[in-house]
Amino acid sequence: MAGETVITIVGNLVDDPELRFTPAGAAVCKFRVASTPRVFNKTTNEWEDGDSLFLTCSVWRQAAENAAETLGRGMRVIVQGRLKQRSYEDREQVKRTVYELDVDEVGPSLLRASAVVTKNTGTGQSSAAPAADGWVGARPAQSGGWGGQQAPAQAPPAQPSPPASGHSDEPPF
Repeated sequence: MAGETVITIVGNLVDDPELRFTPAGAAVCKFRVASTPRVFNKTTNEWEDGDSLFLTCSVWRQAAENAAETLGRGMRVIVQGRLKQRSYEDREQVKRTVYELDVDEVGPSLLRASAVVTKNTGTGQSSAAPAADGWVGARPAQSGGWGGQQAPAQAPPAQPSPPASGHSDEPPF
C-alpha cells in the first residue's frame, strides 16, 4: 500500500519463534528482534553498544512455517517489512503504543555464519533431495541456530558445459 513505512532491521532473535494458526488455518509466526547499534569510540579505542531496539515481528502463511522451522533464539537475522503502530489501554487504563513489523522477508544473516537453503516444493513441503537447480537442504544446529556451526558440506551439482560456440544463455556466475 502507498504510504506504508518499509524498513529493514538486522538483529538477534530474543526468543524462539512462536508458530500459531488462525481459525481459518493461516499460519502466523511471531518473534522479537533486538537490534543494537555499535559505534567505535576513537578515544578509548573500543566498540560501544547503543540502546537496543526491540521489535515484535509477524510473518504469515508459508513464510511463517519456514521461519518457525529455520530460526532460533540468538540467531542473527535480517528482516524487512512494514512498520505498524498500534495503541491500546493496559489493565490500569494507561494508554500504550507499540510498534510492530509485518514481515515481508526474513532470513539468517551471513555476516558471521553460513547457511544452506532448502527450497520448498510446490506443496509447501521442503524437498528431501537436492533440487536440480542447485538448492541444497540443511537445518540449523540444535543448539538454537547456525551459531558459526556449518551444515554438512555437499558438493554443488555439476554445471553444464557451454555450447561449442562459446556462447551460453546462463549468467557468468
